Amino acid sequence: MTTEREDSIMKRISLWNTDTEIHFFTEALRNFTSPEKLFYKLNSDYYAYVPKSIKGAGQTLQSRNSLIGMFSEKWAKDVFLPIARKFDLYAVNSVVCEGICLSKASNADLCFCTTDSQEQRPENIKLIFEIKMSIVSNYKLIGSGELLYLGDYKTHKGNPSLLRSDSMLKAIGKSINIRVSGIESTKIPIIVLGNSPITDSYIAKVDFLKTAGVIQGFWSMQPHPTSKDFIKESMGGGFRTIENLNTLEKLIETILLDDMNFFSSMISKQKLAKFITIANQETTDEEKAERFLQMIREV
Repeated sequence: MTTEREDSIMKRISLWNTDTEIHFFTEALRNFTSPEKLFYKLNSDYYAYVPKSIKGAGQTLQSRNSLIGMFSEKWAKDVFLPIARKFDLYAVNSVVCEGICLSKASNADLCFCTTDSQEQRPENIKLIFEIKMSIVSNYKLIGSGELLYLGDYKTHKGNPSLLRSDSMLKAIGKSINIRVSGIESTKIPIIVLGNSPITDSYIAKVDFLKTAGVIQGFWSMQPHPTSKDFIKESMGGGFRTIENLNTLEKLIETILLDDMNFFSSMISKQKLAKFITIANQETTDEEKAERFLQMIREV
């Protein structure tokens, strides 16, 4: 049963687009910050990013990072909340769980949980989202708060979202930290959310991380980041662009219903064969899997 607020959210949610970014800038300017905190000032003009046609630095504004971070985490919660409720779960921002190395200083951006609380136990967390979103396209501030769309991410000097190597490395590092925190983390899927494609250099990496079970996917929540060619999906499915909300819900359903278990080890073929032989003596497939995982974890 959804609440009135959840029904309202369901009627207006959409995937990331230029309207989302314009809404961010408009609300930020109207409520709590100045143009200098959000835009590059080049001569007397304000730009979201430095256009490729203009000389100047292309780094991301540090003052904007925290603002877009808070905005995108709240935006993601609104998108995923109706999906979570269909599985009798809650979408919760800033989740802390010391048992899997999620501290107040390094919490989970968004989780699906069995209780609506920021303080969680490992067994109550069913899905973790690490959010790496940013402003993707370029805009120019004109007049008193009006924004002019200038072009997609290929027209400016910035590297937004999953196109940034440091964003990818931070997401990977945090996910590995969760995975090696102990047995409590082995049944919790991890998804990295972005709103851009990835670079060619990360195609093999994201597929390997998915195959290894460290991260269950890197997803871009922006279906149309450019009208030109871009990487929509990696061959192994480690990265994919979410095309619509129905696809998103089906992916979440598959992840939540699969009884996945992360395991990682480096042992000899002889010992591995021994484990398989012992596990095969169990009666059911589930018992065989449980026995095999138990032996792997005791190595």
